[in-house]
Amino acid sequence: MPARVAAPIEVRGLSKSFKNVTAVSDLSFSVPHGSITGFLGPNGSGKTTTLRMILGLVRPSDGTSAVEGVPIRALRDPARTVGAVLDSQSLHPARTALDHLKVYASAIGVPDARARQVLALVGLEDVAGRKAGGFSLGMRQRLSLATALLGDPRILVLDEPANGLDPEGIAWLREFLKGFAASGRTVLVSSHILREVEQTVDTLVIVSRGALVYQGRMEDLRKSQQSRLLVASSSPAALATALAARGIVDARSLADGRLAVTGAALDVVQSVATGAGVTIFGAVAEHIDLEQLFLSMTTGQYVAGASAASPSGYGPPPAYPQQPHYPGHPGAGPPPGYGAPAGYPPAYAPHPQGPMSGGPR
Repeated sequence: MPARVAAPIEVRGLSKSFKNVTAVSDLSFSVPHGSITGFLGPNGSGKTTTLRMILGLVRPSDGTSAVEGVPIRALRDPARTVGAVLDSQSLHPARTALDHLKVYASAIGVPDARARQVLALVGLEDVAGRKAGGFSLGMRQRLSLATALLGDPRILVLDEPANGLDPEGIAWLREFLKGFAASGRTVLVSSHILREVEQTVDTLVIVSRGALVYQGRMEDLRKSQQSRLLVASSSPAALATALAARGIVDARSLADGRLAVTGAALDVVQSVATGAGVTIFGAVAEHIDLEQLFLSMTTGQYVAGASAASPSGYGPPPAYPQQPHYPGHPGAGPPPGYGAPAGYPPAYAPHPQGPMSGGPR
């Protein structure tokens, strides 16, 4: 029986707490060979902390992580195994792009010529002599990616790499990562926006509050959500009753009078309608919005100020007195100490004759 090949990245029971805050909780996942895996979650869901633990920059409170089967500190040649971009703000502003890369090339033992090669790979060869302090955020992102590529690694770990990139830059990054993975290498890329990586990734790891909520292929996530048919008909109620008699029970009336039918093809709905004497005026398929699905999976991470005193969210601090109300404007009041100027009536009241004619004055 052949030996099991270690996954490029594997996380088992990983947890991390900072004092009273749990950033990552019992997180487990693996990244397949030759894939682009999207690591998704809202801001503050533990993505960056997890990546830093994988890279050996943060010590976990519990659990383990491995790169090609071993902790990253045990790799013989880490720069040639994994390249990472966690922060594009750490570039020395007074160094040119080329000099920045030469410093890192020397540190990992690759020739200076490699610096010019990776600049060309990320499209920065024309600004090799410019100082990084004058770069846009998108250019700094590209320079950071070039740094990660210096060792010609088999794995890339990228934290929000599309930040600061314009649409052309995002399209370039997408094609670059696809080509990188097509060569048999592996990418783990984080984002808080599913739509940003939807066209790029093969597999997904979705986290919320530091815990896993989904791991699997992007295509499987799409298939897990049944699409709906929005049907306009002469009698939605009669159509729903006829569909239920055929075992199609997920049919809901919409505010616009259409019937939303889940789990039935259009030809089946048309056949049922014909048998029930219902005329169908039109039907459209409602495509799954994966971004909304992602939000529904991670919703509730942040609930704004709900409490017994203010269950729906924000309210005035409990120590603040309620301000007096203006007549006709419930809930509004002047700041403490403020009064109407001398000669003015104490509060605004509608004109006794109603609104003045002739339009705004």
